[in-house]
Amino acid sequence: MSTATRPYPIVQDLIESFASWLKHRRELNEIRQLDRADFDRIAQDLRIAPDDLEDLVRHGKHAADELPKMLEQLGISAEGLGRAHPLLLRDMERVCALCSHKGQCDRELADGTAAENYHGFCANASTLESLDRADHASR
Repeated sequence: MSTATRPYPIVQDLIESFASWLKHRRELNEIRQLDRADFDRIAQDLRIAPDDLEDLVRHGKHAADELPKMLEQLGISAEGLGRAHPLLLRDMERVCALCSHKGQCDRELADGTAAENYHGFCANASTLESLDRADHASR
């Protein structure tokens, strides 16, 4: 919907943001309703630590949005990496989602300087360095 068809775009954006926040809070509440054994079983099925699962749920579904952008700036195809090494990509998504340097990462990605500077802030830096870019180059 364009601003021409939205008479109050700022208000509409605030309402949509609040609706997303409220939905996320409901999802968190559903997770909290599980007993610890069920929660631990879900974490085990996903092959992650229960504490990591709890953190991932708390951070929400967009917590790893930076990873595909980082891979792109490094010339690595996220799709190709996912086909060749799906578990590695999933682990990288987990690490990205739990990262505490989101602000710096977002700035570097927006400025187009992430490929030069990610070593100093990215929790996936060592994994990114070990990837053979020729095997996963963008096509």
